[in-house]
Amino acid sequence: MRMMLKVSIPVEEGNAAVRKGVLGSTIERILKDMKPEAAYFAEDNGMRTGFIFFDMKDSSQLPGIAEPWFLAFNAVLTVRPAMTPKDLEKAEDDIEKAVKAYGRPF
Repeated sequence: MRMMLKVSIPVEEGNAAVRKGVLGSTIERILKDMKPEAAYFAEDNGMRTGFIFFDMKDSSQLPGIAEPWFLAFNAVLTVRPAMTPKDLEKAEDDIEKAVKAYGRPF
């Protein structure tokens, strides 16, 4: 299942990694092991943040995905399923069923 991992690196830990010259190389090593579909980096809530999209075949993979970020950066993580437009298209029948069963007129 395609998942989105949001990795937020606290400022203190991120600054320490930058000063040691290991922020980029550590992130590269973690991503090399993860083999994500895509990875984007930005600021979010004042922290260095990565938005990483990857395939998770089994929930038992989660510790192997999360622990490197926890250990290297004391990172705050959020993991959630993510869909492509094709995935959303496949869900149309289920959405329609939910509307018929639970939708209320406004």
